[in-house]
Parts: sequence; C-alpha cells; structure tokens
Amino acid sequence: MMTTVTRFQDQQTESSTHIIPEDDKPPSLGCIGWFIIIISLIFIIGLFPVTIFMCVKIVQEYERAVIFRLGRIMDKKPKGPGICFVLPCTDTFRKVDLRTVSFDIPPQEILTKDSVTVSVDGVVYFRVCDPICSVANVSNADHSTRLLAQTTLRNVLGIKNLSELLSDREGISNSMQAALDEATGEWGIKVERVEIKDVKLPQQLQRAMAAEAEAAREARAKVIAAEGEMNASRALKEASLVIAESPSALQLRYLQTLNSIAAEKNSTIIFPLPIDIIQHFTSKRD
Repeated sequence: MMTTVTRFQDQQTESSTHIIPEDDKPPSLGCIGWFIIIISLIFIIGLFPVTIFMCVKIVQEYERAVIFRLGRIMDKKPKGPGICFVLPCTDTFRKVDLRTVSFDIPPQEILTKDSVTVSVDGVVYFRVCDPICSVANVSNADHSTRLLAQTTLRNVLGIKNLSELLSDREGISNSMQAALDEATGEWGIKVERVEIKDVKLPQQLQRAMAAEAEAAREARAKVIAAEGEMNASRALKEASLVIAESPSALQLRYLQTLNSIAAEKNSTIIFPLPIDIIQHFTSKRD
C-alpha cells in the first residue's frame, strides 16, 4: 500500500513539474476545437474592419508573448518582438517582460548559529529567461521569487556565526544566488545577483562589542608601551656600558646637553656632580 502511494505521489510530482510537452508537435485541438476556431474565423471575416484591432497585438523588443489557444500553448517558442495575430474568443494573450527586475528583501529577524538575533535585508536581481515556463509552471513568478528569497535568506544565515555574517558577505551572497537560481530554474527565472545590504545588531550587543573592542585596544596599547620601555631600558644599558669604557664620552655628552639647553635661550646651567666625590666626603665622616 505504501509503495502504491509513493508511486502515485511520484507520478503527481512528475506531471506537475513537466507541464509543457517535450515534443515539438502542436497539440491536437479535436473536432470541437476546430469547430470553435472556424466560427471565430467567420466572425473575424464578417466584422473585418472592427475585429482587426482585436486580432493584432504588438510586442515590444524587451517583451515576449505566450499565446494559449483553447487553453493550450500554441508553440514551444514565445512570440515576438513585433506584430502577433490572435483569434478572439479562442486565444489568450500573455506578455512577459524580459528585463532585469530588482526588489528589496524585507528585513528578516534571524537567529544565528551562536544564538544572536540580527536583522538582515538584501536585494535580488533576476530576469525571465524562459517565458513559457514562467507562465505555465508557476502562477506568479515574480511573487514566488520574492517569497523564496526571504526563505532562502533565513535558511542560509541560520547556519552562520555572527563573525561569519559580518565578514563573509560575498560568500553568503554567492550561496544565496546559487540556491535561488537552482530553485527558480523550473520557473524560467534566472537569478543574476544577490547582495546583503545591511546587518542590524541589537543595541545591547553593539555596546558589548564596542566595550570588548575598546578593552582589547587598551590591552594592546599597554603591551606596546611596555615593550617600548623595555627596548628603551636595553638601549640605555648599552649606552651606559659604552660610556663606562671611555670616561671622555661622559664629558662629551655633558657638552652636548649644554649645547641643547643653550639653543633654547635658557639661562639654566646644569653642572654634573660626580658620585665619587660625594662618596669620598661621606667616607671621611665615618
């Protein structure tokens, strides 16, 4: 019983996805169909000056026409651009725009993989590549593509961390484009581009991230300052060793200091007092 139900569902799926016949032969209209068409032709000939405006349809360069005759598609290729002839009362005329259409994805509340709630919106660019499929396989291709884009955005971002969401926008856009293009292929829709416009974080999370970034920068600043002090101490130690090897170097350093003070027009004079002299007097007191 289950096998029979499964086969029946598979047959329904195949019949729903393959609406258009695969052969190139036009479908048979039957005797009643040809009878209705003959009556329409007689009606057109009888009221020729008036019916000419009902039969002639103009299709623009960026449009294609899909014509249904008695509920069936006349040809596997769309009509246009140019002038198309239809029979009143028997033909249904549908125009399809082939230009690229863009729409904004409304902001979606998404829970990321690391349990952070964000609001994300985007923009999608698509066009109709197969007019017959866009008319016969889906009731409203434009509206269906918009709804599918919202669902795909939530599904793709639901498996991403917050860091990946903020840093890998190009990868997310490519993943969304591939998923949308695969799903809308049976509808005759070609998704050309998907872009993530804005990612809005909660105010509390923004303050927490700002405090974290500020603390990290202060920590790095302290580390850099400590490394600078260490390098300066090593340089002073090496300089003291060089001066200790040559006593005249200390006198030259003293003269350089006096020269720098005099350049600033300062009357202060620094006189260095050797530590050895102080130690000599202190030893005599003892």
